[in-house]
Formats: sequence, C-alpha cells, structure tokens
Amino acid sequence: MKPALAYLWAADLMLVLHALVAAFILFGLVLTLVGRIAGWRWVRNPRFRVLHLVAIAVVVLQSWLGKLCPLTTWEMALRARAGDTTYDGAFIAHWLGELLYYQAPLWMFAVAYTVFGALVVFAWFWVRPDPWRTKQDQD
Repeated sequence: MKPALAYLWAADLMLVLHALVAAFILFGLVLTLVGRIAGWRWVRNPRFRVLHLVAIAVVVLQSWLGKLCPLTTWEMALRARAGDTTYDGAFIAHWLGELLYYQAPLWMFAVAYTVFGALVVFAWFWVRPDPWRTKQDQD
C-alpha cells in the first residue's frame, strides 16, 4: 500500500471516529431524555452519564477557548501528509465531512455547544444517574 493511501485511510478512519463521538454526544442526550419518559434504566448508568457529560464539557471548553477539536486537527494532518486537501477523493470522507463541517461564525458554535451543554447538565439533574456501585456492592 502506498503511504499516501495509508494516510487517506487513517484520515477517513479519524473522520468516522469523529462522527461517532458527535453522534454519542447528540444521541446520548436524546436517549437520556426519552429514556426517562420510557422508564429505561440503562440511561441512569453512571459510567454512561459521566462519559457523556465529560464529552460535551470538552466540546464546550474547546469552543470557548477557540480551539479545534483534536480529532479535526489529526484528520487534517493526515490528509496533508497524504497530499489531500479536499473531501472529494473518498466517499466516506465526503459525506461524513458534509455532516460534521459546516460554515458558521465560531461564536455561533460556542453558543450552540454551550446551550447543548446546559441541556446535558439539566438532564443530569432531571434524569439522576444511579449511584456508583463497586464490585463489592454487587456481591
């Protein structure tokens, strides 16, 4: 395999990972809220809830600091190493790129992420996570 092709594959993989993280953040909130109404116990799992809260907190903090997501930075670095500057070359990169990267002023992203983060904090209190249980607690 040519090195440029390997970098393109790695960049596409990074884009898929980025899309999965974004989906986890978005659908994690939606499923938590729906799960409370539907009575799903798994939405109260403390590991899931803490991971979800930390994920959106990182996004909000990055937006306030004006920093790009490390996944974006790594993907673009891989594309640069491959000599690729656009998403036109690969199907996955093109379509996932269309979903993740849209044009808007940076302040608009900070506001949107902050509002979404506030909704996640609201959900934390409205749909209280179960207490942490150790292995000894379960025995």
